[in-house]
Amino acid sequence: MERLKRHLHALEALFPERHLYVRSGGAMKAFVLSTRKQMIIAGSVAGAALWMGVCTAAMLVNLLSASGSDREIAKLKAQSERYVADRQARLDSAMARLDAASGSNADVATAMEKRHAALALLLTDMKGAPGAADALTPAINRALASSTDASPGRRVEMVRMGQEQLLDAADNFAKSRADRLRLAFRMAGLTPSSYVDGGGALGGPLIESKDPRALAAVLDVDDDFAVRIQRAARDLSEAQQLAQAADDLPLARPTPSAEESSSFGVRFDPFTHRLAYHSGLDFPGGYAQPIYSTGPGVVSYTGQRSGYGNVVEIDHGRGLKTRYAHLSSFAVRPGERVAVGQRIAAMGSTGRSTGTHLHYEVWVNGRAQNPGRFLKAGQYVLQDE
Repeated sequence: MERLKRHLHALEALFPERHLYVRSGGAMKAFVLSTRKQMIIAGSVAGAALWMGVCTAAMLVNLLSASGSDREIAKLKAQSERYVADRQARLDSAMARLDAASGSNADVATAMEKRHAALALLLTDMKGAPGAADALTPAINRALASSTDASPGRRVEMVRMGQEQLLDAADNFAKSRADRLRLAFRMAGLTPSSYVDGGGALGGPLIESKDPRALAAVLDVDDDFAVRIQRAARDLSEAQQLAQAADDLPLARPTPSAEESSSFGVRFDPFTHRLAYHSGLDFPGGYAQPIYSTGPGVVSYTGQRSGYGNVVEIDHGRGLKTRYAHLSSFAVRPGERVAVGQRIAAMGSTGRSTGTHLHYEVWVNGRAQNPGRFLKAGQYVLQDE
């Protein structure tokens, strides 16, 4: 009760009774604003203010909510538009490919014919090369084994794959053959590049163009296919040139016997029993046993030389010469052209010799070389063939 009285006194102090005087038309009117009336007015104003605040807050919340929804709707709309545009672009692209495919059969056939023509040029150069048939036959058989039951598109792809496999086989064969022949020349102590025409006399139009793009334009094929064709043609051309050069080299054996009685280099001299330089290989055998030319060439000398007895010397060109010594008789004469394996003399023991045998030498640009290297190179070339 006491607390209630204190609250009432506080309200009366906050809202004391007030008198309001209003003058109107010369008359004075007085109004009394009691504590209760003031509290009612204040409460009404506070209620109105609270109501206005609540309404304003509600409007702001609705406005913000509406703004977020609008943004979400706009975002969804943009995504939808992008999706529709993407689908339309894919549809247009598919239709374009379909239109192109429906009219490109002739173009595909023409392109494959041109690739086939380029392959035919390469394979024509390979015709007759030792080992080419064995190397290319599997790829050719695979190319011919395409199923006729497949769809047209699949058959086209199988033909294209067959062309690629055949080109790979041709490229590998040409490179392998060129590498083996280069190695054979190095085994003989010769430089392969000196026996190859840098201008590419062989290989025809496939290697005349130094720029693969120019060759691609000539053959009307894609650049990559032209590069591979040209690489295979160059390897094949070099292999052909090295093979032809090898045919002119003294790589064969001068006697059928594989036995050798004395090697090239420093040895004990059979007469002085001291170390001495031996400039060739010795092949033992029976008296009058046939001696054969180790390579094609022209007989440059027949007769006697000091220490060698009866000799035959053959010029094989490119600075290469062979000498056959201690002979018992001759079967050729100077100026005569001889072939590889042709009988040129008979084995004997003339000159500085301790018994019947052949002393065989190989000279390159005026210097004696180890004939054994040429014989090994010759065996390697025969294996390649």
